[in-house]
Amino acid sequence: MKRIPIVAGNWKMYKTVDEAKEFAHKVSGLHADKSQVDTVICAPFIALPALVDELKNVPVGIGAQNMHWEESGAYTGEVSPVMLESLGVQYVIIGHSERRQYFAETDETVNKKVKAAFAHNLAPIVCVGEDLTQREAGQTKDFVRKQVLAAVEGLTSVQAAKLIIAYEPIWAIGTGKSSSAQDAQDVISFIRTAVAGAFDQQVADQVRIQYGGSVKPENIASYMSETDIDGALVGGASLAPESFLKLVEAVVGGKTS
Repeated sequence: MKRIPIVAGNWKMYKTVDEAKEFAHKVSGLHADKSQVDTVICAPFIALPALVDELKNVPVGIGAQNMHWEESGAYTGEVSPVMLESLGVQYVIIGHSERRQYFAETDETVNKKVKAAFAHNLAPIVCVGEDLTQREAGQTKDFVRKQVLAAVEGLTSVQAAKLIIAYEPIWAIGTGKSSSAQDAQDVISFIRTAVAGAFDQQVADQVRIQYGGSVKPENIASYMSETDIDGALVGGASLAPESFLKLVEAVVGGKTS
């Protein structure tokens, strides 16, 4: 089954609104064929309205980096899926390792957020991945499988098929280190098998699974050459418009060559 690769830039806590507008202006000439690649920018909350407006005629989807699972309530400082949907946001990152590490996100809250995202027409990008200690102890697959199964618990097959999973080994995020393409393929293939076990092979064949962890224009093609890797969730290399455009170009080339 042909899966359309997806390149998502995660800006983390960078860029003012004016800087986001400047970025949008520089990528406004992007003519990515949506039959070949989906392109997404996941920005801080304050930049989302400007990006939705600036890129409304450009084939770039806009995503949030987090959200609460409740539609409203006394949750000071939080943003709900209803708010994101009303802005025209299309994607949301859920369970990034930095959210799990610094803000006490758990497999349980990730699952709640995934369900809330689907309830409000938001495509969830669910992050999973092991730390260096787990990797060196040979626990990668057991740990990642647990994260994946917790995230998809209670989903329908239709919802699960629309899920985007980002495999991001924690030890490779922002460190300059990256998993080899072969190692990433091995884990991502295992993730697809785990999804097949939870649902069926047809669902697993539709789920898009990205790699993330020090991805840059210079190394992304090697990941795209692997059968089960359907794109990338990119941090630092997505902050410069020129780099972001090169990433998109490389993904199209890597999956069509």
